[in-house]
Amino acid sequence: MTEINSGNEAEAAFRALIRVYGLIGRIMQPYFGRIGISGSQWGLLRTLYRAEQEGKPGLRILELGDQLLVRPPSVSGLVNRLQRLGYVRRILPKSDLRAKEVHLTNAGRELVRRVLITHGSQIELLMGGLDEAELHQLSGFMDRLAKHLNGVAEEQISALPSRMASNEKSDGLDISTGSQQ
Repeated sequence: MTEINSGNEAEAAFRALIRVYGLIGRIMQPYFGRIGISGSQWGLLRTLYRAEQEGKPGLRILELGDQLLVRPPSVSGLVNRLQRLGYVRRILPKSDLRAKEVHLTNAGRELVRRVLITHGSQIELLMGGLDEAELHQLSGFMDRLAKHLNGVAEEQISALPSRMASNEKSDGLDISTGSQQ
């Protein structure tokens, strides 16, 4: 693991990431608003759609939370809203009666398919400031940073007393300041 020697470089890079994240949100919120959903709801629908493509008809709340990097209570809220819209349903699978799975409805599946028709163009619009080599390089940097952050998260969780570790996933981190919410 390499370290950045200058705190100023690390802070500048961190601020650049936060700024880009904010700008992406500024562009994507109205995009998803025109569709009638939020970006978070899209993430959940897209995750369920991918799971279906991989042969899994549904996912449990915990699995969705792990894949979306969102706490289970937040996932439950998203599922509730999407269920009211008719895009998902909860099903008690015969293979495991302990926890319900979240499945796409036909309407949810159709919405994802409809969005995917133009979604690639929207992503290209956002990423259009970089050429193919730069995009490849950026992906590599993001993968390395994600791997590092996963390790940091695991270290911090394992360093907590056991009762705090179970609550750790329920505390949010304000990424704009790096402080706990």
